[in-house]
Amino acid sequence: MTANPALLDLGFSAEDRVVVIHADDVGMCAATIDAFFELAACGLVSAGSVMVPCPWFPAVAAGCRQHAELDVGVHLTLTSEWDGYRWGPLSTRDAASGLLDEEGYFYRNQDRWRSVDPQAVRVEVETQVDRAVAAGLDVTHLDCHMFSLVRSGLVDEYVSAGFERQLPVLMTRQPQWVAAVSEAAIAGWEQQGLPVFDHLREMPLIGPAADRLDVAKELFDQLPPGLAYLITHPATDTPELRAITPDWRHRVADFDTFHSGGLAQYLRRAGIQVIGWRPLRELMRARRNRWRGRQM
Repeated sequence: MTANPALLDLGFSAEDRVVVIHADDVGMCAATIDAFFELAACGLVSAGSVMVPCPWFPAVAAGCRQHAELDVGVHLTLTSEWDGYRWGPLSTRDAASGLLDEEGYFYRNQDRWRSVDPQAVRVEVETQVDRAVAAGLDVTHLDCHMFSLVRSGLVDEYVSAGFERQLPVLMTRQPQWVAAVSEAAIAGWEQQGLPVFDHLREMPLIGPAADRLDVAKELFDQLPPGLAYLITHPATDTPELRAITPDWRHRVADFDTFHSGGLAQYLRRAGIQVIGWRPLRELMRARRNRWRGRQM
């Protein structure tokens, strides 16, 4: 495999295994907030992203203002998957946008979109990022809930929103992403300065929730050289979490696993290096400026 240029620019070698350990869904409910703050302070999680349309976003923002060192992005949210706990767009109540289901919330899954308007999507994306910035977040990156923007007709809006704000967006050479987006498009964005991940992994939210530490160790053992992105969904065990989602056991297990000092030692012995999004953001800005200079 060709060495990832972002890794080389950051001073790593082509043989290094480097990973961003990411907490998704921060602010989805209260249980995700304390979990993220605690893991960012004394666990293995190196970054997280917040769900701005969710009711608990103000609590996330308050915590982030108190901890400026947090590496936090915006988990661009265009779907609302749970049965009894829903949220909707910040920018519109117009059904013509294609963003609203028959109940007035986001659709539960992007596969249910009938005729979503790309311009309405872009406005909603901008509104969510603006709300995060106005709330005092030092936004380090953008990613998208349920990968809803990684699809033809919308991915250009996603990437261009990042370029316009000089924020990296989650993009990976994972085969499913290449198939959905195209290898040429990903290579073009990388040439313009976007850091691209070589590998995407996720702690599963299905199957047994037990032996989570062994699952994590096996995942890291099998991680090839390059820049990897590991998605976790940590949360503390609360009645609210149990009421919202049937996968609550997996989320609580993620919190326990990535709080484990044993796993941290395991990664050190394996030579796996953990970074956050902030160095990637600064790298993108420097590379973007160099690319612009060549275009003049």
